[in-house]
Amino acid sequence: MKKVCLVLVLAVSAISTTQAQVSWGIKGGANLLFVSAEDNGVKLKQDNVISGYHLGPMIECGLPAIGEGFALDAALLYSHNGYNYDGSDFSQGNILIPVNFKYKFDLSDNLRGYALAGPYFNLNITDNAYKMNPEKDDEVITGGFGGGLNIGVGLELKKHFQAGVSYQLSLTNDLTIDANSAKTKNSGLVVSVAYLF
Repeated sequence: MKKVCLVLVLAVSAISTTQAQVSWGIKGGANLLFVSAEDNGVKLKQDNVISGYHLGPMIECGLPAIGEGFALDAALLYSHNGYNYDGSDFSQGNILIPVNFKYKFDLSDNLRGYALAGPYFNLNITDNAYKMNPEKDDEVITGGFGGGLNIGVGLELKKHFQAGVSYQLSLTNDLTIDANSAKTKNSGLVVSVAYLF
């Protein structure tokens, strides 16, 4: 959590010293993530696809001191994902904080494209453990705090509407299956739409 605070403090400092143009908005969309599992260093075959959603406020700050078209994009999102393991369903809710550097370029008078990249941080806010199957000693333990990397592209219409897709790469263990000590990471596509006021 200290690392998140440090990143946010540095971002705010950078914004305040560059006389950035700040826009607020709301962002939401769908998560389509894939589970990769590892047990004692051995990768396990996983066919599970996690579907979910995210929603929350966002901020975009132009960085003219760096160059025209550069911006800092951050959001405070509630992210919810559903899982299925060994015939049992459960879900996980997170506070998701992506912090991306963005570059915009003109495609026409009212349409711009953009590319973004940066870290994200997530904090689990649901129960830490789930009993999966009463007939087996399976318990899924959710990660408390984690993070990873984002990279994505998108379009912006009339400086207000945005739609994009990004690849989310987890760098921390999101779940642990206690019965076989398998640790999992959730990586995949995130599709978002946003409106800037």
